[in-house]
Amino acid sequence: MNKLRKVFLWGGAVAANQVEGAWNEGNKGPSIADVVTEGAADRPRKITRGVQKNKYYPMHQASDFYHHYKEDIRLLAEMHFKCFRLSIAWTRIFPNGDDKEPNEDGLKFYENVFKECQKYNIEPVVTFSHFEMPYNLVEKYGGWTNRQVIKFYLKFVEVCFSRYENQVHYWMTFNEINNQTDYNSDLSMLADSGILINDLSDKEREEEMYQASHYELVASAKAVQIGHAINPDNQIGCMINMTPQYPYSCKPEDIFQAQKAMQRRYWFADVQTLGKYPRNMEAYFEENRLRQDITDRDRKDLLNGTVDFVGLSYYNSNTIEFREDNPDFKFVGTELNVKNPYLKQTQWGWPVDPLGFRYSLNWLTDHYHKPLFIVENGIGAKDKVESNNSIHDDYRINYLREHIKSMIEAIEQDGVDIIGYTPWGCIDLVSMGTGQMSKRYGFIYVDSDDKGVGSFKRLKKDSFYWYKKVIDSNGKDLF
Repeated sequence: MNKLRKVFLWGGAVAANQVEGAWNEGNKGPSIADVVTEGAADRPRKITRGVQKNKYYPMHQASDFYHHYKEDIRLLAEMHFKCFRLSIAWTRIFPNGDDKEPNEDGLKFYENVFKECQKYNIEPVVTFSHFEMPYNLVEKYGGWTNRQVIKFYLKFVEVCFSRYENQVHYWMTFNEINNQTDYNSDLSMLADSGILINDLSDKEREEEMYQASHYELVASAKAVQIGHAINPDNQIGCMINMTPQYPYSCKPEDIFQAQKAMQRRYWFADVQTLGKYPRNMEAYFEENRLRQDITDRDRKDLLNGTVDFVGLSYYNSNTIEFREDNPDFKFVGTELNVKNPYLKQTQWGWPVDPLGFRYSLNWLTDHYHKPLFIVENGIGAKDKVESNNSIHDDYRINYLREHIKSMIEAIEQDGVDIIGYTPWGCIDLVSMGTGQMSKRYGFIYVDSDDKGVGSFKRLKKDSFYWYKKVIDSNGKDLF
């Protein structure tokens, strides 16, 4: 018996900065994504102070969805998408972030996108802050380290909630808010919190990350309250990067290190779903004198602004090992990662772990008792276009098939409540991590290379036709 929701939201996901292009059209202002150069798996992307003439910024052109959105949404409709996850670029609505009035050109663009979705009965699923903070807020205010940014964010979300009240019913406040756990990563800190960490010490980076995170969580809680006040039927969620942390062995130190890693990665979701900080994090803040600015009003807002569902991305699991030089079981990003000998890896070195997906869905359900919405899942890979323009991406089909099977098992055998499933990069887009177009995720191929050279013609991959069958059968036909 198929136990998926009667209206299960099959679809796909993109983000404005990675797919739209047109970075300075329609009176759009520069975002943090617009000052990050290209990179590769073995060459990190660089962050520049403003847009510089002699640098290449792949997000400036991306997949040119801005000019192709009608064609792209028509292709999604051909796959019978029930929903389409995308983000609203903050700088299309408020080019500088602190503008007095919103930019009508930007508001109209998304209105047209949502109308196109409605034309095909596709439900938009919208993220407010998906690595697209106005760059002006970084330079002028220090990003989310400044409490003032809360009011700028709330002005942005209130305008969107009001303008699109009759077009959008599913929202998420921040994308992968817990990525900044890796506060030693320049890109993670900029993308999540608008922080230029420069020459800060490890201690200073940690201090800034935790304070910025608090302001973001307060902003999220207030946004939930605004969204529900405007339309009580709005479903508003958080969104976390779900990467379970396995212990390398049954050695007690490895197990406890993995537990501390899970605590450090997922306390964000504790606050957004339960309305308060977990005791383990309160103890950590007190012991290390972190997150100094928190008020009684903040705590009330957090409690009154809990989310309706937990949105998540899942790509892989991590395996970590205790190190003797880390006796306090500290956890920062990926520093403790070791290779899992039981898992294969993608072309970009990510473990492939479908059972870890089911484990994650169970873990989140056990902790938060909220419906889950899988809004990212997929495999980045190089695709080859054949002479007849066909693209045989069995590797993508195999990856998604195994993960969908795990998802359905979690629903049918474990009782997990899932709203929908939107694989990442349903239209080929620029990778946030590497800045590459060649790290492709989509069902729809975009003819552009890592330097933005190409016709931008759209082509259907084999996975396009396979995923249509999956949707039409509500997950029963995976072959």
